[in-house]
Amino acid sequence: MVAKENSILNRRFVQQVVDCMAEGVFTLDENGRITSWNPAMGKITGYGTEEALGKTCDLLQFSRCINKVCPTGLKECGLMKRGKTEAKECHLRHRDGHDVPVIKNARLVRDERGRVIGVVETLTDLSELSEARRKAEEAARRLGEVFTFGNFIGKSRVMQDVFIAIRAAAASDAAVLIQGESGTGKELVAGAIHHNSGRAGKPLVTVNCSALSESLLETELFGHVRGAFTGALRDRKGRFEEADGGTVFLDEVGELSPFIQVKLLRVLQEREIERVGESVRRKVDIRILAATHQDLHARVQQGLFREDLFYRLKVFPIHLPPLRERREDIPLLLNHFVARLNQKTGKRVRDLTESAMRACLDHPWPGNVRELENAVEHAFVLCSGDHIELDQLPREIREGNVSLAKRPHGPGRQGSTKAVTADTLNALLRDCDWNKAEVARRLGISRTAVWKLMKKWNIPLQSPEAD
Repeated sequence: MVAKENSILNRRFVQQVVDCMAEGVFTLDENGRITSWNPAMGKITGYGTEEALGKTCDLLQFSRCINKVCPTGLKECGLMKRGKTEAKECHLRHRDGHDVPVIKNARLVRDERGRVIGVVETLTDLSELSEARRKAEEAARRLGEVFTFGNFIGKSRVMQDVFIAIRAAAASDAAVLIQGESGTGKELVAGAIHHNSGRAGKPLVTVNCSALSESLLETELFGHVRGAFTGALRDRKGRFEEADGGTVFLDEVGELSPFIQVKLLRVLQEREIERVGESVRRKVDIRILAATHQDLHARVQQGLFREDLFYRLKVFPIHLPPLRERREDIPLLLNHFVARLNQKTGKRVRDLTESAMRACLDHPWPGNVRELENAVEHAFVLCSGDHIELDQLPREIREGNVSLAKRPHGPGRQGSTKAVTADTLNALLRDCDWNKAEVARRLGISRTAVWKLMKKWNIPLQSPEAD
């Protein structure tokens, strides 16, 4: 009697444990019919106990099973051969019709004689984890969009506006005029527009309009026929024909002569070209992207550029800001160039010292991103450690940094040592051949203050080269 009561109590305890589990647990009999269904299964699947009991597990329409098709009975199930399944991620179909990601486990249950009397399966709901993954992936994707677009890098508001403009231009077939100072990346914008457009599978042909004379540029753009001029021994396609179906990028379009401007206007209006030396019109399917560092509107006012061509080219204008107007992007760009040069050279430079970074942030960068990239390459030649030092940057950047230190602090007033770093002091000592009085004068502090700083940072009182 006592043993029977204990058995009943044990069964109740086990049932309460199963009912309290966060994991879904259900059992099948030897015929593959559901015999128990804990509350967690209802939460995961949407099916109540009464709806599930007596049904097969086909009710849940698992996306992965041992068999390709869920069998009609347990005897045909692959679980009979394997005895259990390894934990696997799959989806079940919720009562409402949506898919629920789960981890599924299944195991045969045998009696004392080894006969199969049923199956126990557990399900772990991955909905929250799946949503967290999705959000993480979306965040990573958005972060990539915020900081980069093709070969562009930037998190500043002005660069986000550029990214938006590139996407809009890529979705259109309109002519685009890209304006910006030298070194801002106008050719990269043209490439980003083309490679994100419907013409991405076709050629992107670039022509520098300032590199050729008028006659050579005409031949380069439009091609020629045999005998058109001395040396024209055969017919030759021009760049417009070569780009058929794709994009032509006219760099430095502000340098075009009036004659070429007229011919280009016809291409934009008619989408037709004539090779030099013939009068046959040839249709071309091209998109025109143009770029210039000049103020084309001012050139129109001066009579140097055709007004009708100007408006044909600037259907969709994009302005690239100079680097000095997006200084918050400088650290990102520096990290990008350092990583790229590490890969190229095999070095393991981590980043810039504080003084080197400050010099880069203070520099006006008249050559824009191109100048910044060249500065990092210059530093890599000299850098043998894991940080780029101030004295490894080009002279104009270093001197710009020192010139800030030379600024007077006002009559009869000593400057503060708070802004002075060990790297800055070392650089100034080298520039001044360890003349502490000159260093003090440049920093606007006393010579005693210089001595104290040197002692604080264990900087030798004499130049190491002198030793």
